[in-house]
Amino acid sequence: MKALIVAPSWIGDTIMAQPLFARLHAKHPGLQLDAIAPRWVAPVLLRMAEISEVIDSPFGHGQLSLKPRWKLARLLAARNYDAVYVLPNSLKSALVPWLAGIPQRIGFTGESRYGLINIRHNLDKIALPLMVERFAQLAEAPGAPLPKPIAHPKIRSTANTQQTTLAELGLNRPQRIVAFCPGAEYGPAKRWPAAHFAALANKLAAQGFTVWFFGSPKDHAVAEEISQLAPGLCRNLCGATSLAQAVDLLAMSELVVCNDSGLMHVAAALDRPIVALYGSSSPGFTPPLSEQADIVSLNLDCSPCFKRDCPLGHLDCLNKLSPELVFAACQKRIAG
Repeated sequence: MKALIVAPSWIGDTIMAQPLFARLHAKHPGLQLDAIAPRWVAPVLLRMAEISEVIDSPFGHGQLSLKPRWKLARLLAARNYDAVYVLPNSLKSALVPWLAGIPQRIGFTGESRYGLINIRHNLDKIALPLMVERFAQLAEAPGAPLPKPIAHPKIRSTANTQQTTLAELGLNRPQRIVAFCPGAEYGPAKRWPAAHFAALANKLAAQGFTVWFFGSPKDHAVAEEISQLAPGLCRNLCGATSLAQAVDLLAMSELVVCNDSGLMHVAAALDRPIVALYGSSSPGFTPPLSEQADIVSLNLDCSPCFKRDCPLGHLDCLNKLSPELVFAACQKRIAG
């Protein structure tokens, strides 16, 4: 069997799809499983043992781009896929597989995709509260119960790729690394304050840890702010690494402290000890899927609100989440 995955446009969502890929291989021995994905997501797919090849999806958010979609569909048609699993629920994500004439087009009903998706699952949010469960359901027949438990997502980082990454970036590996992921693509209401990160950096540095920041170029400024509040203790790598390099450096970390973000899911898939900080969002849908993850949240009456910015203007869910409370969680996880 030869199958294709239409991957999500978010790094964390793509990580949570990996158990689906493993189940497809278990059901179809000898399966060739390729993926079509945006280039910013492709590096995590390439670290999954189940994916043979990643095809670039050049479309930005919201772009219809009918002519380029038709050209991509012709490319896929020539590859003679037997089935495609369309993970996003949008109409546009199902268009190219339909134009390519792939016989089995599997996904959730989504945005009135009748015809475009011809093996349709109807989502029961109560039966499948977690995103990882919803993706795994696509390996089953529509209406069939989902076999549980679901294995945690896994991605690869080897000693060789780690050494190559250190050499490429001109980095020496410290004795003990704590990774901070201070960004969150969704918005400010998911970001722990810079002053709190700086206070935590001081506490961890006193125990002999070197603090490295990871994130996109958008996170560079907040990481610089933290560095200035904790002078001489931090290395700002936000925007200085590729995603593949960040995977390798996170794999070397003794502890990862992160907001609810894509890198949180990367660290979980690498089985790194994690302290995950939740404010406006909820771990009830997309928690870090690892036995080594601790979630720290104040669980205020006003949260989770799922807003990009605090609708009440105070952001108490994160401002009142003290560095002392987070440090205690770090100590517990390090000791464990």
